[in-house]
Amino acid sequence: MSYIENLDFFRKILDNYRINNCIISANDTTYRLADRGLRDSLGLSDDYDQLFCAHHETLKENTILKITDSFSCNYIFIPLPETDGQKTFVAGPYINFEITQKTIIDSATRYNIPQSLRNQIEKYYTTVPVYTDEDIIRSLFNALGVELWGSMEKFTTKALNLIPFEKSFPEVVEKLNQQIDDPLLAMQLIESRYEGERELMKAVSQGITHKAEQIISNSSELMLEMRVPDPIRNMKNYVIVANVLFRKAVEQGGVHPFYIDGVSSDFARKVEKIKSVQEGIDMMHDMIYKYCNLVKKHSMKNYSMIIQKVITIIDSDLTADLSLHKLAQALNVNASYLSSLFKKETGITLTEYVSKKRMDYAAFLLTSTNLQIQGVAQNCGIFDVNYFTKMFKKQTGKTPREYREDATKF
Repeated sequence: MSYIENLDFFRKILDNYRINNCIISANDTTYRLADRGLRDSLGLSDDYDQLFCAHHETLKENTILKITDSFSCNYIFIPLPETDGQKTFVAGPYINFEITQKTIIDSATRYNIPQSLRNQIEKYYTTVPVYTDEDIIRSLFNALGVELWGSMEKFTTKALNLIPFEKSFPEVVEKLNQQIDDPLLAMQLIESRYEGERELMKAVSQGITHKAEQIISNSSELMLEMRVPDPIRNMKNYVIVANVLFRKAVEQGGVHPFYIDGVSSDFARKVEKIKSVQEGIDMMHDMIYKYCNLVKKHSMKNYSMIIQKVITIIDSDLTADLSLHKLAQALNVNASYLSSLFKKETGITLTEYVSKKRMDYAAFLLTSTNLQIQGVAQNCGIFDVNYFTKMFKKQTGKTPREYREDATKF
């Protein structure tokens, strides 16, 4: 079966999309995990056989079958070639429209769903990925179909609503009303939400922007349980929570609070200006970029406490006296020891580090302000403009004036 390697790769793609997937076969019970345990938790175990087993056994070859169940969740069934119909690839659940609190309330009113059940189902939906653009999912599975069967012409796709929502849900409610409320589902979903937060914090603490972006790329994966009726207020609350989480994450990643405070305070001021849910989501992505960038630029996780303090002192005020003797005195350590330790941990001398920081800042000022060359030098802690010009040319290959003129050409 030559497609196995590509199928494994495809499953990794689905994992990144937060879409569960498994391969089921005869006498296999792993499909009971396919819906994230919803039916087991709600006492609807019989539905597993109807949804998964029946279609596994009757699914025709060379067919991609999309099934929408009574919870409006979608699943994709694909019989794997060369397995005599014994193995079926199943992906899901995902939903193709935003499940809002209003959606659940309207359904609850229509079908007399009790409040306790409504809360459980609402919590469940926060764990299911949402893809409103069905073309994305369709393209993914068409590509897999081509890999399995050779071309688009060699397979068919079908869609099936297993049981219409309007007819089946009253029966579901009736079964659920006969049970004592089981806190297991709520516990599982809370654990899932906390695990998601831990994964997000870990990615940010490591400065892995793309991984953190993937975790929050779908709003339902943001652990956004609707705590208040107003969706904008709800989003603002979660941006506030995210700001706190990210602030703690980058601190764990070895970034000193000196660098964190400005970014955190800036986002705290911006939160109340959010006017739509989309603005909140955009701010979340901006937060990820800026907090991950803090880790990439300022993480001192591998440095000793003394060197962390030295670097923070240098970065906090480039105009100060940053000589080896003065820094050693400020930290109450031997100058020779500090010099040796700094070179050992950073790979360059303390003097070289200070010089590079000052010249980097000078380059920024030259291209972003109209300060005169002497003013730029003074803002970098160098009061001899000739010495400043010599240092700047040594690092950049250009004089400050040449550097500014070249930058303004573009």
